[in-house]
Amino acid sequence: MLKAEHLKRLEIFFSNSNFQKQGAVITDLDGTAVHEFGGKTIIHRDVELGLKRIYDVGRPVIINTLRFPLSVIRTFSMDWYKISNNDIPVVFLNGSQLGYITKINDEFGFKQLVAFPLTADEVNEVVNKVRNITGDDINNIILFYYPEDWKKGEIIWTPDPQRIPHLQIKYPSASTVMSIPLADLATELLHNSVCMILLLIDIPADRLMAYQHTRRSNFISHRGVSKLFGAEKIAELLNIDLHHSIGAGDSDMDNFLNTVGLSVHVGNANLPYQGTADTLRLANFNEFGDLLYKFANMQQAVLK
Repeated sequence: MLKAEHLKRLEIFFSNSNFQKQGAVITDLDGTAVHEFGGKTIIHRDVELGLKRIYDVGRPVIINTLRFPLSVIRTFSMDWYKISNNDIPVVFLNGSQLGYITKINDEFGFKQLVAFPLTADEVNEVVNKVRNITGDDINNIILFYYPEDWKKGEIIWTPDPQRIPHLQIKYPSASTVMSIPLADLATELLHNSVCMILLLIDIPADRLMAYQHTRRSNFISHRGVSKLFGAEKIAELLNIDLHHSIGAGDSDMDNFLNTVGLSVHVGNANLPYQGTADTLRLANFNEFGDLLYKFANMQQAVLK
């Protein structure tokens, strides 16, 4: 349940905002609105009830995630669609791809509004970074890339063909795991509009250099593109004012929490982001669901 102090501050934000006409809820997925349970990604019951109440009072919910379209479609789009009963606005791939999860004749798909793919220079920077890795460590590099053509899904490249079976098992979300010469990979990346690349060093922690302990992964998107950028762009497209909106997240990647009116930190008390009106730090997704439910009730009271 939401703490009394949080409820009071929530009421203050509602009173001082124009959420009922200009606001929305914009939320991260993993660790915030959904979580892993028994090997399956689920929407917790409390969050489901809160989201449903927000939809019931007629305000939009925008997903802002590092995931790619096929990942969301395959995992929990059906469950979320049962709550929304309408197309779901989404910011994918760290702000790189914006659009809607749609449902036509029982088939889920993605309708793109706009994308911000990597430039040729940015792709070449990534390729050169891989090229400059020498010795045995080159075989420990895994490169994930996400084409703008969402139906291609997630593609993984490894320089070591013997690792393909292992990676297929380790990353079942991938549509393709391949091993081709680096020059051919560069050609693939340049000929396919790519929204995001993830470079991962897949080696034991005791073999990492000092700096790699804190930067084991490297998300690469077009310069200036981030979850904050994506939130601002989709707000423009949907005629939403982020200053009158609630944003929720749980990681350092959720920098859009700096631009919403009410910034909600779920399960992570150390995030640096501050909402333009207030910032609430919640213990878990149960409290997040309760916050949404109570906030929607405030909206419902105004509508009556």
